[in-house]
Amino acid sequence: MLASSGKLDRRELTAALLADRGELAVIAGLGAPAWDITAVGDHPLNLPLWGGMGGAAMIGLGLALAQPTRPVLVLTGDGEMLMGIGALATIAVKAPKNLSIVVQDNEHYGETGMQETATRHGVDLVTMAKGAGFVRTMFVTKPEEVPALRAAIHAGEGPFFVVAKIDAASKKLVLPPRDGSIIQNRMREAILGPAAHHQL
Repeated sequence: MLASSGKLDRRELTAALLADRGELAVIAGLGAPAWDITAVGDHPLNLPLWGGMGGAAMIGLGLALAQPTRPVLVLTGDGEMLMGIGALATIAVKAPKNLSIVVQDNEHYGETGMQETATRHGVDLVTMAKGAGFVRTMFVTKPEEVPALRAAIHAGEGPFFVVAKIDAASKKLVLPPRDGSIIQNRMREAILGPAAHHQL
């Protein structure tokens, strides 16, 4: 799972987190996380974002509050999380036990030219989450830490915030469906059943 840089391979990490996922619903921030969840297997319970940078964590919060018995994972990047950093305060106050946020931190804006993000210069997202009120956090840099991370996502003891340091290398693009209404409606039906489209 380690790349040549000594950091985690982001796609292998994603595959490990989504293996045997059960009822896990996944919100993926725009860019690499959306490509990665699709590459490891497109799924009706995936909601990959094509836009709305900074919104992944709050969408995850809304879903977690609406579906309190279902585990919800937000998989996003450092740039996207930095843009929506205020979300952490709201999530910590609402404290949904079924919500986990995993930030794949490559210290770069991968979709716009690999400009360095603030995490490249020492900004610590885990400490920021703790300051917002998160009690359960992890900082993951080694493959042997991933099983515990995966278990924590399914433990229902959140909200749970994680930074995983990943290799910055680009991966082959594997794009999810582009139509946001299709992505939304298939998740809605997967959660609420075949009659869900009549409730729109």
